[in-house]
Amino acid sequence: MSQDLPLSLYRRAIRLVFNLVLVALLIGLFVGVGRTFLELGLTLSEPTVRLGLKELITNVLSLVIVLELVRVFVDYFELERVRLEVLMEIGVALALRELLLLLFAEKLSGLDLFFWTLGILALVAGRTLAVQFSPRRQA
Repeated sequence: MSQDLPLSLYRRAIRLVFNLVLVALLIGLFVGVGRTFLELGLTLSEPTVRLGLKELITNVLSLVIVLELVRVFVDYFELERVRLEVLMEIGVALALRELLLLLFAEKLSGLDLFFWTLGILALVAGRTLAVQFSPRRQA
């Protein structure tokens, strides 16, 4: 009985914080999408197509990561838990973004590229296992 009030306050505080973070992420997402569309003109005005595409790809991959984060928060509200598979997807998207940035900057050797690829494959394998052995499949 004495723990009902603190638990209720805790749940309300968590929901409030998650709502505020979700609103901030959504605002950031809309601003990011708007800026990406506005910067499409930059893609045409850059001295080389490669530089313009680098900026466009960086912006789009950053938006994918924010979209995945929004999905984590929405899933938390729907299921009251964070699914491991969604976190692994964020990891894959983040790793791909960083890999592409390093490739565009030409800062990768062959061995570095091999290790990045192994890391991304490990994240994909982890996501596959998380989907295969998720709690809802066993229920």
